[in-house]
Amino acid sequence: MDKEELIKRRAYEIWEREGRPPGREQEHWDQAVREIEAEGSEAERGPVVPDPTIGSGSEPRSS
Repeated sequence: MDKEELIKRRAYEIWEREGRPPGREQEHWDQAVREIEAEGSEAERGPVVPDPTIGSGSEPRSS
């Protein structure tokens, strides 16, 4: 599916979720673009790998 089709579907979902208000097509389209672009950025970064030094219990104990 191409990017424009994804945006179109997302804008429609937003429109339905908000109760199908008239006259807000551009607002819903813009919101859909932002959401799709944000999802693309997350996918390009890849999965988040946990920092092995955090929570590993490697900190010295205090007495």
